[in-house]
Amino acid sequence: MLSVIDVEGGYPFTFIPRIRELGLAHCNLTKIPIALRYANELYSLDLSNNRIDGVIPSWIWVKWKDIFWLDLSNNMFTSLENSPSIVHMPNLYNLNLSSNKLHGTIPIPLTAKSQAFLDYSKNSFSSIIPNFGRCLPNNTLYLDLSRNKLSGHIPRSLCTQQYLEILDLSYNNFSGVVPSCLMQEGCALQTIDLNNNRIEGKIPRSLSNCQRLELLDVGNNQIVGSFPSWLGVLPQLRVLVLRSNQLNGTIRDIKGDHIVRNYFASLQILDLASNNFYGNLPKGWFNELKAMMENVSDEGQVLGHETNSREGFYRDTVTITFKGFGLSFTKILSTFKVIDFSNNSFDGRVPESIGRLVSLRGLNASYNNFTGQIPYQYSNLSQLESMDLSWNQITGEIPQELTSLTSLEWLNLSYNNLYGRIPQGNQFSTFSDSSFEGNAGLCGVQLSKHCDNHSSIAPSEVAPESDSLWQDKLGVILLFAFVGFGFGVGFALSFLLRLYCGMKGWVCKQS
Repeated sequence: MLSVIDVEGGYPFTFIPRIRELGLAHCNLTKIPIALRYANELYSLDLSNNRIDGVIPSWIWVKWKDIFWLDLSNNMFTSLENSPSIVHMPNLYNLNLSSNKLHGTIPIPLTAKSQAFLDYSKNSFSSIIPNFGRCLPNNTLYLDLSRNKLSGHIPRSLCTQQYLEILDLSYNNFSGVVPSCLMQEGCALQTIDLNNNRIEGKIPRSLSNCQRLELLDVGNNQIVGSFPSWLGVLPQLRVLVLRSNQLNGTIRDIKGDHIVRNYFASLQILDLASNNFYGNLPKGWFNELKAMMENVSDEGQVLGHETNSREGFYRDTVTITFKGFGLSFTKILSTFKVIDFSNNSFDGRVPESIGRLVSLRGLNASYNNFTGQIPYQYSNLSQLESMDLSWNQITGEIPQELTSLTSLEWLNLSYNNLYGRIPQGNQFSTFSDSSFEGNAGLCGVQLSKHCDNHSSIAPSEVAPESDSLWQDKLGVILLFAFVGFGFGVGFALSFLLRLYCGMKGWVCKQS
């Protein structure tokens, strides 16, 4: 509940020039206090989460020349005074300008520090100088330019940042291909987020150099090519999002491939939705997803990276479809397991090997052409929270064993060819009719169609059975008719032939 009162015409406290570390976050400030002009020895200042608007004054780069940590995030700043593209802050280590209304060119801090953490996210910056990467501190570890209005190609000058660990360019208008030089030998990247741009071309195979990579998100772009199976060799890859691109082809099964070891062993979130994949889902492929087979009972750890910034820890984030909604997760637990194959052209049966992924939290396989029955092995998914198999061609009854999934909060089996009685008990009593609509053969309390004693028989099988019986009877009748007809015709032909021969013999005798 602290309120900061700024004094016009000077400052009343003699200690202000000597103050080194000051935190004034969440203090309802509407402007930078005038007294801070005299704080010549500041090395750490937090003015975040206030209501300061207007321009960021140019005097701060002069008065606070020794500052190494500056947080102006979550305010209403609109621009930098005189719009400099380079600001001279020789000791700057961490600069956070995120969540403002800044526009124009991305400013670059000129610093002599060996490492730097830069966050310009959630603004309206529209341009970036071509040599941006070369002007950055040599050992920039963290660069977040997400949620701006940047366009053009991803600057190749970023390739000069050999120690870059976190690169977030998501939610911009970048186009062109991903520079392969970003992933050169010895690549230090741990997080690459390019989601929601207009990036084209294929995923560079040089990504296999990034052995420390934990998150790769290139969703909602125009990426082409086949499934990058070679990413499976990355030992620490936990999150792979390829959704809403133009990827196509089949996913090659690795069963019988003795060369593959620990294929996608750390993967816990896999999103391939809304592409052009087709063919059978690879059964052996799922057997290698070891991280999804672990049944961890604790709450898990937050995915992220230790940093030397003031926050001390960077959290990975991801946007996926979960429980039927597009959700952004700003905190990903190691126990969170999701697979989304929706809106492709996969066919065949759902692999039973998925049933061994006991910690899976969400499985979305909607808008495909799966055929066959729901495997009973789903009863092993004890922690499953969301399952979507809608808009497929799945047949058979809903296994009673699914009622043992007591953690299941959302289920969608709509628009398939399921039949029989909807199982009752546990979570199934909480599901609405929308979970089962579009299956003409289903009945149960969730639907307006009540079950009778024969509801366990597929409606599509009842009519064909009686039809086949009638067809069998008709076949027998027709068989006898044709046999009789054939016998009659044969007898008649034999009689005519004998008569003809008899007449021919009589004629021969007369001649």
